[in-house]
Amino acid sequence: MSSVDFSWLIGGPQGSGVESGANVFSKVCAEMGYHVFGKREFYSNIKGEHSYFTVRVSDKKIHSNVNDVTLMASFDAETIFRHFDEVAPDGGIIYDSDLEKTTTDDVHTLDNYFKERLHKFLESKNKPFTIPGVLEIAKEKGVKLYPVSFKGLLADLSEKTQNPKLRGLVRMYNVLGVSLSLGIIQMPVDSLLRSLDSIFAKKPLVAEINKQAAIFSHDYATEKFTGFSHSLSGNKKDPDTILVQGHFGTAMGKMVSGCRFQSYYPITPASDESVYLESHELLEVKHDRPGSTLVIQTEDEISAMGMMIGASLTGVRASTSTSGPGFALMAEALGWAGINEVPIVITLYQRSGPSTGLPTRHGQDDLLFAVHAGHGDFPKIVYASGDIEESFYDTGRCFNYSDVFQIPVIHMMDKFLSSSVVTCKRFDPQKITIDRGQLLEKTDGEYKRFAFTDNGISPRSRLGLDNGIFWNTGDESDEYGHITEDPQVRIKMMDKRMSRLDLVLKQISQDDQVVSFGVHDYTVISWGSTKGPIIDAIELLKKEGINIGFIQIKLLHPFPADYVKLLLKDAKTIIDVEANHSAQLGKLYNQNVLGDIDYYILKYTGRGMTSTEIYDSLKKIVQNKANKREILSHGA
Repeated sequence: MSSVDFSWLIGGPQGSGVESGANVFSKVCAEMGYHVFGKREFYSNIKGEHSYFTVRVSDKKIHSNVNDVTLMASFDAETIFRHFDEVAPDGGIIYDSDLEKTTTDDVHTLDNYFKERLHKFLESKNKPFTIPGVLEIAKEKGVKLYPVSFKGLLADLSEKTQNPKLRGLVRMYNVLGVSLSLGIIQMPVDSLLRSLDSIFAKKPLVAEINKQAAIFSHDYATEKFTGFSHSLSGNKKDPDTILVQGHFGTAMGKMVSGCRFQSYYPITPASDESVYLESHELLEVKHDRPGSTLVIQTEDEISAMGMMIGASLTGVRASTSTSGPGFALMAEALGWAGINEVPIVITLYQRSGPSTGLPTRHGQDDLLFAVHAGHGDFPKIVYASGDIEESFYDTGRCFNYSDVFQIPVIHMMDKFLSSSVVTCKRFDPQKITIDRGQLLEKTDGEYKRFAFTDNGISPRSRLGLDNGIFWNTGDESDEYGHITEDPQVRIKMMDKRMSRLDLVLKQISQDDQVVSFGVHDYTVISWGSTKGPIIDAIELLKKEGINIGFIQIKLLHPFPADYVKLLLKDAKTIIDVEANHSAQLGKLYNQNVLGDIDYYILKYTGRGMTSTEIYDSLKKIVQNKANKREILSHGA
């Protein structure tokens, strides 16, 4: 029996239900026992611009998308124009037959840059600038075409069910696309109906209409479209496997880590986490960590930062979630938290910059910004998760690090992770421990909040604690917190605070600093969400007898230079993979390890990396055919 590796793409105008359709498809495949990795791409536009969602399905664990599409479900012309050439030779395209007279000039959301490239390509193939033109190219390379009149399908369903409202219900095109796809690949309709019941559980009438449309279009595809070379009839489901969206990991991690206050100002792509927490803020977390998380939407990021710091001073675990522009506004208050040794956690969902940049697109642009954020010297931790499952447990670690070392922790996430839908092992809350460090329950006698100690960490009071009075100021202070400019006290206070960085490297286990997936002559270093595509690419190369090493650096500041150097001592060629223009991890590596990077694989289009792109680039490096900087560009 051959293994399953199937990639499905659905596209349409923003606001037309593309994401909902993809979630239904992903849920069906997960329920049928398959591993799923899905990722959404969309413009920074509320409605109208192009949006698409790619879902990869396999009978083996997967961590990324690939370039090729096996089956595409399109219910608008733009999706066909933008993605027809991504469909594999043995793949298929479902399209609305009512669009067959559409030209590129009829699609007003096609930007001129793309149209120019497309026209040049069509001219080289001697094809017209029309839907039939691009579909003819797909057909010539072996792609099967599945024309369906979506309007006609709804009309037939309306007549069959005697429900005239269905006739013009364009917003159901997404369900039709999903159902037609599942019919073509011979997926049982029962799992589709269960998924619709689950998604529309609070809207039974909507669920019923969608189920009628699903059955009708599924039967239509099953009867009319046969002979497709791919099928998904089901797979043995791994126990304790769940389907999760990108922000679930950090949000649930905060709940079970005892985070009881989150402030935020809305910003893409970080808002989803706070909205999820808001929708569950009355959820009582059981066992040994009672309570729920209070979520406050503030007037701006400056206020969000101040409220989080204030909450932490009361002894509550507090956090915020933001993206690059919002984090920029938080930088001054970050320094205030640093000089006052206030434990806070900032979840930084990166996107493409600078400035507003690409508001809804991916990037790992903020690494150096996070490391150097805030003026002056003060200790902080910058920590990066590589996938959604990891982010759940890392959130617990970040709160512990913040409390134990009494410093700000910046937890690096990104748009690639936030826009992903994946199957992973069920989160285990019992694996998250809570360590509040030296948070006092009572004080005896004279209390000095910033007392000099052997390890540089002072016992921490909280607002309202008997005999635990303390002072905070943005100025330098003495052990009580009173302002001082004495040069000798300044030296002692600076040394006290900055000694935390050495303590961090000593006390955080090396396995939590860096994860090694093996070291070979050719070894990749990387951080964050590139982890998944790298692992999948390396696995493909291994099947060809090419061994590539990989070390994932999670603790990025303070940088674990000695441990990284030890791990890489036998590597002959170092390859840096990351999603930014200037190779920011490479700069940290050069600066701390005093070593050179031999090759860079970089992507800064705003689209996430695929394992195909990394596979191709690594193979070129091994074959000595690569440029020093391999720049990736796949994605519409």
